[in-house]
Amino acid sequence: MKTGAKRTFLFLQGPPGPLFRRLGAAMTVRGVTVHRINICGGDVRDWRDPSATFRGRFSEWPAFVDRFLCEKDVTDLVVFGDCRPYHASALGLAELRGVRTHVLEEGYLRPDWMTLEPQAVNARSTLPRDSKWFLEEAKRLPAEPDLPSITASFRRRARDSYFHYQAVVAGRVFGAFPHYRSHRPGSIPLEGLGWLWKFATDKLRLKKTGEVLERIKGASYFMFPLQLSTDYQIRTHSLFPDMQSAATYVIESFAANAPSDVHLVLKTHPLDSSFFDWHLFVRRIKAKLGLEGRVHIIDGGNLDHLARDARGLVCVNSTSATVALQQGTAVCTVGEAIYDMPGLTHQEHLDSFWRNPTAPKPGVYEAFRRVLVDRCLVRGGLASESAVEALVMSILRRLDVREPQPVTQTNVQPTAKPGVTIPAKQVPSGRPRRLSVLHRSRKNPRRRHG
Repeated sequence: MKTGAKRTFLFLQGPPGPLFRRLGAAMTVRGVTVHRINICGGDVRDWRDPSATFRGRFSEWPAFVDRFLCEKDVTDLVVFGDCRPYHASALGLAELRGVRTHVLEEGYLRPDWMTLEPQAVNARSTLPRDSKWFLEEAKRLPAEPDLPSITASFRRRARDSYFHYQAVVAGRVFGAFPHYRSHRPGSIPLEGLGWLWKFATDKLRLKKTGEVLERIKGASYFMFPLQLSTDYQIRTHSLFPDMQSAATYVIESFAANAPSDVHLVLKTHPLDSSFFDWHLFVRRIKAKLGLEGRVHIIDGGNLDHLARDARGLVCVNSTSATVALQQGTAVCTVGEAIYDMPGLTHQEHLDSFWRNPTAPKPGVYEAFRRVLVDRCLVRGGLASESAVEALVMSILRRLDVREPQPVTQTNVQPTAKPGVTIPAKQVPSGRPRRLSVLHRSRKNPRRRHG
């Protein structure tokens, strides 16, 4: 990436809340040209500053964003998530146009981190799945300094999401964005009602969780953290149409292959506000498979402690697995995950995991973690003012957006004397080359880190 050349950033959809607006403002102060395209009412609510607006049908989006990239001389594209239809289209066109792309996502490591990678994230990440590569790369890195924890508030995250999705609905209802369809399946109002129900039943669910944890105290068990069916980790990066299908597959494998004295503990996702009754689902499937007293479901509990004491952790591709790996607990994935590689996770079939789980090799997870921090993680979060501020500064450093250089005697162009011509210094423009969207060289495979 060229530094010093004029850069022009285009922001598309970000996470609910002020992050992208704050990041754009910080870039503007540093002399960067910033553009934004609002696609829905939530975007308008979160950005608030001058922006472009797309109100057309999705079929019109590729031509719109391609024209915008060219007319505004965009050098960098920033999106939150690479699987949203609007983002996937824009990322592909940006690659054809030679525009640098930056994808922000929830952190591979949590808490206190977010992910920021070029081109793609998660299973599409350009990082290799080779533990030897991570071990070699980690040797070149300095020791990681001790970092303070990032302040987080669930109330703040819930508030930002509420106002964002309220604006999304308003944009549809009042005709400002008549053709917009959210990347999230299901009904936004129904999801809101789900949260009300979740809050109303919180004490009862936590009481039941405590009873389950008491029953399995001292027992040998496997953990199975559930994920959201609406998450692209399930919809795109796994073979399962939803989380219920994945859970059925895992429980059936457990029934057929696990020792009779071993338990399986499912843990619901903390952000699951659907009305799907996971407790009823578990009761029915364990009755069908003869697993009474061996399969349990909880709605809380300390994941660090549960993963530490577990015989192993099974997941589709949840980042919860990194919590287990950090503590040396064996992990088996049944979907595509950035951490699924020899030396870190169980590489045999799930059926063999219940009796012979493969623990991570010593030193591999620490090397993996250090390389992630160096290459593609940014410090901060979305759930407090201080977390957002820290995240903005981390992203600016990662994208090499620097403070404006003060004007000094050493960087001022000398004034020419009468009759003397000073040749202009030939500086590369830094603009990406413009390719026809109909042409893409087959000899230019996707770049990789390193």
